[in-house]
Amino acid sequence: MKKNLTVTTPLMPDLGEFSQMLKDIWESKWITNNGQFHQQLEEALCAYLKVPYVSLFTNGTLPLLTALQALRVSGEVITTPYTFVATTHSIWWNGLKPVFVDIDPSNCGMDPDRIEAAITPRTTAIMPVHCYGKPCDIVRIQQIADKYGLKVIYDAAHCFGVEVNGKSILEYGDISTLSFHATKVFNTVEGGAMVMHDAATKQRIDYLKNFGFESETEVIAPGINSKLDEMRAIYGLLNLRQVDDAIEARHRVAIHYREALRPVQGIRFFDDMPGVRHNYSYFPIFVDAEEYGMTRDELFFKLREHNIMSRRYFYPLISTFSTYRGLPSATTENLPNATRIANEVICLPMHHELSEEDVDRVLEIVVK
Repeated sequence: MKKNLTVTTPLMPDLGEFSQMLKDIWESKWITNNGQFHQQLEEALCAYLKVPYVSLFTNGTLPLLTALQALRVSGEVITTPYTFVATTHSIWWNGLKPVFVDIDPSNCGMDPDRIEAAITPRTTAIMPVHCYGKPCDIVRIQQIADKYGLKVIYDAAHCFGVEVNGKSILEYGDISTLSFHATKVFNTVEGGAMVMHDAATKQRIDYLKNFGFESETEVIAPGINSKLDEMRAIYGLLNLRQVDDAIEARHRVAIHYREALRPVQGIRFFDDMPGVRHNYSYFPIFVDAEEYGMTRDELFFKLREHNIMSRRYFYPLISTFSTYRGLPSATTENLPNATRIANEVICLPMHHELSEEDVDRVLEIVVK
């Protein structure tokens, strides 16, 4: 039986050095709470990502929850239904109302043309998503936010290392959040981070992620426990050394896919965006059943029959889940592009360990 091909696979650190660093942690007797490797990883990420401040978290969801707290967001938050559930759940857990707007099919991000119509007197923030590492229309979103006095929190879970004209995508908005889950381009097994632009916000975030403690005896806010431990910090430090090689390997896979799929009727995919440094976090294709002669789901299950574990990512839309489907903004009429794209998308295997033979196995099924 041929090996199982998955959508993504994590980076693996050098085990010898990992073992030595684990020994260092054990001998120091400091395994969490802002230890030496935690501090080193924050500094290393600031340098790599070209950002001034990074705060590490134990996963990628808690930065979203904490960002809304830190910016004192209230009322309604405009967001997208075409994302992972953590985006919308973070709004709900803060006692806020998510308001869905449709997406732009050219990048699967929030459509700026739909934002202003969704703004009400209760709107205080916009939470867009850089889907598949493709930047949203950051300029227009910021213009709208400035016009109405709204905060912008970017869910940039897919955007590790992504730049626009040499500037980190994480520099846009008031706050951006990252996921370092094992399926991401860069990972700490489980983990995440928040990127902010000033020291005061960094300090407030660091308080909030440690129960609100300012000192041993002073709690200044109702914080939460979301600190990253030393073991995962060293995993991240070692993975950071090889992430550029992993991105380049993913780039080669993307080129291979594109060359083979370009002539295929009924299959659409993304090319690189001008001026953007991509990380090739995912390789989504969009299946037009009428032109392709097979539905998205038929192709999905055909791939699975051959041990190719693709993913319908993101399907179904968050707006169809029981918690959210009753919202006025959740109707299919309000979300025509998102509804169509969710029913067309398949993310093909995309990771640094894929060989040309692996990619050809996938293409044998997709290219009829």
